[in-house]
Amino acid sequence: MTLREFLSDRLSRIALQMICAGLAALFLFATGTQPGILAILLIVFLLLFLIVNLSDFFRQRTRLLELEAILEGLDRKYLFTECAPSPKKLYEQRLFGLARRAGRAMIGAVSDAEAARREYREYVERWVHEIKTPITAARLICRELDGEKRRKLTAELAQIEAHVERALFYARAENPQQDCLIRQTNLGEIAVRAIESHRSLLIQSGIRVETEGLDCTVYTDEKWAAFILGQLLQNAARYRGAEPVITLSAKPLGKRIQLAVLDNGIGIPSHELPRVFDRGFTGSNGRNRGGSTGMGLYLCKKLASFLGLDLHIISREGEGTAVTLTFPVKDILQKCKENQ
Repeated sequence: MTLREFLSDRLSRIALQMICAGLAALFLFATGTQPGILAILLIVFLLLFLIVNLSDFFRQRTRLLELEAILEGLDRKYLFTECAPSPKKLYEQRLFGLARRAGRAMIGAVSDAEAARREYREYVERWVHEIKTPITAARLICRELDGEKRRKLTAELAQIEAHVERALFYARAENPQQDCLIRQTNLGEIAVRAIESHRSLLIQSGIRVETEGLDCTVYTDEKWAAFILGQLLQNAARYRGAEPVITLSAKPLGKRIQLAVLDNGIGIPSHELPRVFDRGFTGSNGRNRGGSTGMGLYLCKKLASFLGLDLHIISREGEGTAVTLTFPVKDILQKCKENQ
């Protein structure tokens, strides 16, 4: 609070005080008070006026600075009224009491919302694990079939598994630190895990996967990194072109490792590239080909941000898409462990 703001807030009070002082001076002058005495009285009044108002200004300014410091020091700002010292004046105490009651009501609402979200996340995780049992049973039944029906059913089950896995990671993305284990991992093993998870889709789509230079070490969570890579493989398969090929290649980038996922698919229109990581954005390709939820790349970006991965995408319509994942140096591993 500045002095100008303080004076502006008290403008009506100051004006009233000045009017009263002027009327008092006129009354004293009319009753025969000597001008010298009247001048002394006015000087004393002005000094008292300045002392009182400046004292109030500095007191309020100190109080506000103290409250701001308390607020800035809190991780959960909504607990401010519980941590701030109560004022001394009765009117301010009543206002502070109302603010504290409102704050407690908000804390209760936040706690209820967090509990409901936690219960929903736990339900989704349980549901995902339970749904895997009938999916596995359906896969076993498919083995008894022959020919085209078996291939089609296997491919559809693979799609169901992909959607189920996406739902699981979406639920866990709200609190990723609870399920994240960052450690030294072989990049080739991550790629193999992602390819194996989507083997049926890749085979059905007639996609050839080529790898280059993946025998290197990175620091990340293997399961989460494989999920991100799997989403990129799914997108490449969904938006494939003629004679589709996906190339996975890695190269050192200073102390970091950069993984490039290249495809020769239909590409992404240039005006849509800035929005591909937005939640729910499907784009013209997704609407034309169907089956897109707009959640895959959104989850990739969100999880990559938590893992400390740089995720970038470039594309030319009609030529293909290149997505790069840059894995962090070992120092990030220690920081992530400290945050868990």
